[in-house]
Amino acid sequence: EQEDGAKVVRVENLNNPYKDQANFDRRFKLTLNKLYAWNLVDYDRVVMLDSDNLFLEKTDELFQCGQFCAVFINPCIFHTGLFVLQPSETVFKDMIHELETGRENPDGADQGFIASYFPDLLDKPMFHPSLNGTKLEGHYRLPLGYQMDASYYYLRLRWSVPCGPNSVITFPGAPWLKPWYWWSWPVLPLGIEWHKHRLQTLGYSAEMTMVIIQAVIYLGMIAVTRLAKPNMPKLCYRRSDKSISIIQTGLKLVAVWSILASYIMPFFLVPSTLHPLLAWPLYFLGSFALSTIAINSFFLPILPVLAPWLLIFGSLLVMAYPWYSNGVVRALAVFFYAFCSAPIVWVSLTKVMSCLQVSLEREIFFPRLGESSPPSGFNKLY
Repeated sequence: EQEDGAKVVRVENLNNPYKDQANFDRRFKLTLNKLYAWNLVDYDRVVMLDSDNLFLEKTDELFQCGQFCAVFINPCIFHTGLFVLQPSETVFKDMIHELETGRENPDGADQGFIASYFPDLLDKPMFHPSLNGTKLEGHYRLPLGYQMDASYYYLRLRWSVPCGPNSVITFPGAPWLKPWYWWSWPVLPLGIEWHKHRLQTLGYSAEMTMVIIQAVIYLGMIAVTRLAKPNMPKLCYRRSDKSISIIQTGLKLVAVWSILASYIMPFFLVPSTLHPLLAWPLYFLGSFALSTIAINSFFLPILPVLAPWLLIFGSLLVMAYPWYSNGVVRALAVFFYAFCSAPIVWVSLTKVMSCLQVSLEREIFFPRLGESSPPSGFNKLY
């Protein structure tokens, strides 16, 4: 409100009468609040936007459009990620009435309701802005360039939208691969464009404190494990085949889970909206730091434990390679890399388990009660 001059209008959440439909997605429960846009009668035109729109250029001409205008991404159904409307208290009240009486809504969200409310938009003329800025009357279809689906880009790795100004990109699809999440790039290449625009506007000062704290902690872990090389504490046990088997099995599980944790935990600790070129190095630093703890605690070989670390880094290089001819070639390259990486992961896991078994048989970790301890070299702290 202070920085951008935005005016925030607070409203009561509209009850969604479709929430019990069989195909209803719970994340769309409150999207019917979009209907309040028709009640903004202080304005002559309103452009309604979803947060996953990326503007490539100015679109001021949209305010010249008529009473309702939207883009058909689907050949038969317009998309409600961006649409233009003329606020009207009469239309708003009628929409609320239709909501209360149970107008048919295929998906239970704003998309289905608004498409049902304006069923004949496909037959309306295409919007062409007037050169003198005159506002149009009626309903219009907006050119596809005002809502370019990111999937059009991923097929050819370039835009091939022949009509419209090509000014707005939208990112429909899996909610966990939205462009503001750092892990969406380089899985989906356009994510970096989103962060490029954020870098020029909002910046990343909100996340930098957490980044610095995590980096210092990870570097401290690496330094401590390098200097001390801590080992697992000894636990003496009596001669019993059963106790030996239980201890060895438990130790193997702890070792495997500690390695898995070293790759999983840093992923959730990185701030989710951080720039990918900062987030990925922070993830690799955290994963390496936790891996060194597992390596030195369980006397494991370095290369097999870090094999997934190297393979993840390689997969990023394969996905981010900028000279693929099209999206199909890129997908095949990623598939081929994954196919070749699977045996390496299996061999690394086998090597880790083999080395752990050798350490157990030498009784490095758990010497038998009443017997002499193994040579001090096995447990010496450096």
